[in-house]
Amino acid sequence: MTQIPGAEQSVPHSGFTPEEVAQARLDTPGCTEVAHFNNAGAALMPRQVLDASVRHLRLEAAMGGYEAAAHAAEAIGSVYGSAARLLGCDRDEIALVDNATRAWDMAFHGIGFRPGDRVLTSMAEYGSNFIAYLRIAERDDVRIEVVPDDEHGQISVDALREAMDERVRLVSVTHVPTNGGLVNPAAEVGKVAREAGVLYLLDACQSVGQLAVDVRDIGCDMLSTTGRKYLRGPRGTGLLYVRREALDRIVPPALDLRGATWTAPDRYEMRPDARRFETWEANYAARLGLGAAIDHALEWGLPKIQGRVTWLAETLRERLGAIPGVRLRDLGIRRCGITTFTLDGVTADQIASVSAAQRVNVSVSRTTSTRLDMERRGLEEVVRASVHYYNTEEEITALVRAVRSCARAGT
Repeated sequence: MTQIPGAEQSVPHSGFTPEEVAQARLDTPGCTEVAHFNNAGAALMPRQVLDASVRHLRLEAAMGGYEAAAHAAEAIGSVYGSAARLLGCDRDEIALVDNATRAWDMAFHGIGFRPGDRVLTSMAEYGSNFIAYLRIAERDDVRIEVVPDDEHGQISVDALREAMDERVRLVSVTHVPTNGGLVNPAAEVGKVAREAGVLYLLDACQSVGQLAVDVRDIGCDMLSTTGRKYLRGPRGTGLLYVRREALDRIVPPALDLRGATWTAPDRYEMRPDARRFETWEANYAARLGLGAAIDHALEWGLPKIQGRVTWLAETLRERLGAIPGVRLRDLGIRRCGITTFTLDGVTADQIASVSAAQRVNVSVSRTTSTRLDMERRGLEEVVRASVHYYNTEEEITALVRAVRSCARAGT
């Protein structure tokens, strides 16, 4: 097995009884079709999510969109409470948005940077976020500085602390990168940011739904995430958390009648809560599906889900690492449900294609998604296999079998 420096994480118990695994798969229609290891892309929706979304679409078709929204107003409102329980905050600190990029952008571009401001970020930062950094650097003369990793491949908290001064306006970090199982030390980063009085934005797109995430423990001022990944919600859904005490420091870059009230011909008033970051038009069928997905995760319990996902991922790494030519690529002291690897002499696309032919879904992560980290490690692509609690050891065997067939063909 290829050993990853700093990866001493022990394999926990599977976390679910056989009966619970069977129930999770019974709730997931897609389990009869594929072995799905692309949960970090878009997880298989449970039937509860599908039913909630389709039910509202049928209601819109029967009575009209506005009327259906009014009819379902209580259920739509309850999504805020569910999201607040998920993240450990209050419901007035939650905004429901179209996707994680929209959530992140509304927070980031709402800060109002000034020339000379510094933004500190990490090596594992996602491509879309970094493009936004480059944009404000050229437009507003803001300095973007990448905090180096420590010896384990995660953001160095010591280096972050040393980089702090009065010009730092924002610490912006990705919790779990798109190209690996690393879990950055988000709470330790939060402690440094709080001590310095600096805003802290956490991209939790890959972590919420597979890990227990509590914004109070982490200490972030803003958190963005998506519904389609580990939360198992519909595409086109996302969440933005903004700490109540930070609201007055962040002005949405775009406002409409949802986020503000036109109080006089020459005046408007922003909402006093996080919903100032929303827009008036919304896909309520998708949002109800998101609420159902959050409730489903809360019913299982995030610590329980985290234990199962971590166990499956470590099992997968162990099985893959026994294949000659496989190189595991996950960094960090703590790892999660994403497993990345390469196979000597075989492209990532070939592995994905062979796996798909055997009804096993994986994905490919390339340099453009996490350029700094990938280039530093000399990687152009990795195969990404991301497990969820409804996956099984038999499905892991199917994926390992596909990779072994590629290894034999490539030698």
